[in-house]
Amino acid sequence: MSTSSQTRPPRATRRGGLFRWFDRRTGINAVLHEALDEPIPGGARFAYVFGSALLFIFISQVITGVCLALYYVPSAGDAHTTVAYIVKVVTAGSFLRSIHAYGSSAMVILLLLHVTQTFLYGSYKGRRELLWLSGCGLFVLVLCMAFTGYLLPWDEKAYFATAVGTNIASEVPVIGSWLKALMRGGDNMGTLTISRFFVAHVLVIPAAIFGFIALHVYLFRKAGSAGPIDEDPYVPAQPPEPFYPKQVIIDAIFALVIIGVLALLAKNIPFDLGPKADPADTHYIPRPEWYYIPIFEWLKYWPGSLSFIGIVVIPGILAFLFASLPFIDRRMERRPWKRPVAVGCYVFVFLALFGLGYQSYAGDHSDPAVAKQIAAQEKAMDDYMRQPFQPELAAGGAATATASADPLVAKGSQIFRAHACNACHGNGGVGTPAAPKLTGLHQKLSPDQLTALFNSPSAQMTAGGMPPVRLPPDDMKALVAYVESL
Repeated sequence: MSTSSQTRPPRATRRGGLFRWFDRRTGINAVLHEALDEPIPGGARFAYVFGSALLFIFISQVITGVCLALYYVPSAGDAHTTVAYIVKVVTAGSFLRSIHAYGSSAMVILLLLHVTQTFLYGSYKGRRELLWLSGCGLFVLVLCMAFTGYLLPWDEKAYFATAVGTNIASEVPVIGSWLKALMRGGDNMGTLTISRFFVAHVLVIPAAIFGFIALHVYLFRKAGSAGPIDEDPYVPAQPPEPFYPKQVIIDAIFALVIIGVLALLAKNIPFDLGPKADPADTHYIPRPEWYYIPIFEWLKYWPGSLSFIGIVVIPGILAFLFASLPFIDRRMERRPWKRPVAVGCYVFVFLALFGLGYQSYAGDHSDPAVAKQIAAQEKAMDDYMRQPFQPELAAGGAATATASADPLVAKGSQIFRAHACNACHGNGGVGTPAAPKLTGLHQKLSPDQLTALFNSPSAQMTAGGMPPVRLPPDDMKALVAYVESL
């Protein structure tokens, strides 16, 4: 007892004892040293904040996305209803969704600023080829993240814009049709489309982004910070300054500014949700999110057989030249005013994108018919946001209430779900873009006619993907009873 008292230091002298206890078991001090003592040639600068800000906003997107996923159901029958429930019923749901939606735009803006700063500073020079390529991979993944998340609310704006986007994919030679079918889960957009976009948005692409971030950070630490524009990209000569504390403080202040701006936008200008997608609406004029507007306008100049050039050839050449930049520009010069050709090409591309975006906006407002339709669409969105929440699956709810009172209907409801009929016809048979509604069908067809139709679908139903339903007589009777109850 006395020996133990002599070898253990008094509690008063164990300054930081808890941290040392934790460090001995985790090695956290070495990790912090490795992460925060990164040397920055020439010292900390505001120009270096964009990489850290991108990581911060991505983590914010992950956290808000997980919260939204707690309520979201990825099906054509439920997606819009669950998003409407989040926006109109869940406490702070509209604020949370707005933070997430505006965060996607913030990621694109920060990504463009980060790429621009890297390009103007010539930070891709000096054994940083793989670092640049990993950044290009992250660029593509962020755009894919934005594209896949756009469909998930399943309102008219999301539906028709994604329909245009998936149709563009079909213009790719050889694999275009296959690529379109892969994204949509078939010829038409429906539950399979939402489920595939949802899986890509919440699992596949975030996992790839985390992997590329780890690779990007590793390659960055391996090559080291390039430093100011007048620094040698191979052997920096200016005295270095550690990442902590000055650069950490600058990055933290910038991150607080970003979250403050997003919070103000989410509070004062909540992100809109429009009416549920109606594939039969032939008057709706689709427009993608702002960062895809220039591409949308660009494709108008390449109709018919020229689409291959506009969709594949020219963008492919530009993407190849952009990714190959460190291999093409091998000079030591980093100052932008000493690289007029490279900087001029970069500025030209940006000005062209801005010009295409402005042309799209001007074209929409110069045509009275188009301007009137777009104004009507915006008004419909505003009107929907003002309406109280009304579940769109009332028929399904009524069916559930009936099912609880009638064992035969309850059995039929189980068969309906077990055979995945709700995947196409929606929960409660309310219908989806993939298949018509079943509600009220009993008013048109008798039980015998329903049975015959299930056993031998019409040619039109077969063409739409309806398979014959082969069931034992008792199960078929229960299924027909359930359909009659809708």
